[in-house]
Amino acid sequence: MSLSPLSAAASLATTSLATASPATGNGAAIDAEHLSVSFPLYHSNARSLKRMVFNKVSGRVGADAKNRVVINALRDISFQLRPGDRLGLVGGNGAGKTTLLRTLAGIYEPQAGSMRVRGTLNALLDPNLGMNVDLTGRENIMLRGLYNGLPRERIGQLQEDVAAFADLGEFLEMPVRTYSSGMVVRLGFAMATAIRPQVLLMDEWFLAGDANFMTKAKARLENMVRGADILVLSSHALEIVRNWCTRVLWLDQGRIAADGAPDEVLAAYLGHPLEPSPSP
Repeated sequence: MSLSPLSAAASLATTSLATASPATGNGAAIDAEHLSVSFPLYHSNARSLKRMVFNKVSGRVGADAKNRVVINALRDISFQLRPGDRLGLVGGNGAGKTTLLRTLAGIYEPQAGSMRVRGTLNALLDPNLGMNVDLTGRENIMLRGLYNGLPRERIGQLQEDVAAFADLGEFLEMPVRTYSSGMVVRLGFAMATAIRPQVLLMDEWFLAGDANFMTKAKARLENMVRGADILVLSSHALEIVRNWCTRVLWLDQGRIAADGAPDEVLAAYLGHPLEPSPSP
């Protein structure tokens, strides 16, 4: 399946691989049941803040037992994913897409409902998360391997793979704080895509670097996506969602507005039928 490259401004994310909590059954799986996530806003009077934001986010603002203002970021989200599923998340800014990805990754804890994820998981969410700028590039690679519980031999292979792909030369032995922004992106991308997960979470389809590096990055990323048992992708690039996903959730103000086949949900989200897909 072909993919049109995004601009270099697309989000690059490099959170570490982790082993997710077990779910019942066999194979990779995600089970979300009536999932709700809220965030308290401190140093604000509940009554006055509710008045200010009510018209914009009606229904998403409340107060907890301590009279703190809380934003209901996700409300009653339920879905199941099994091997072969490719789920796209669409919706406007603030709809809850990134919050859902971060909850699936274990960064946020739900206040209600339950979530079970089985299988190794890689969350490509944030460009610098997990990278220590005071360590060398090679030391960062080693720490990534140790964090993921890789044996010494596998860590050596990881270092070789990332070094060859990032192509940083002698800079790999220097502290990351001495890198240019482009070099940080190359190292981050190489590390983020070096370990193949069963469950892959992505906040935007990311490509970065100069033209030559983007060509390599595109092929590496597509191979990683194809190799994952389950993909959850949040993106404003609807053509990418249409091409790569088998199912789409449309989120609106923290709730599921629609859930189904990509063309049907995307047409509802856009408010008009989609143009026919080009022939392969």
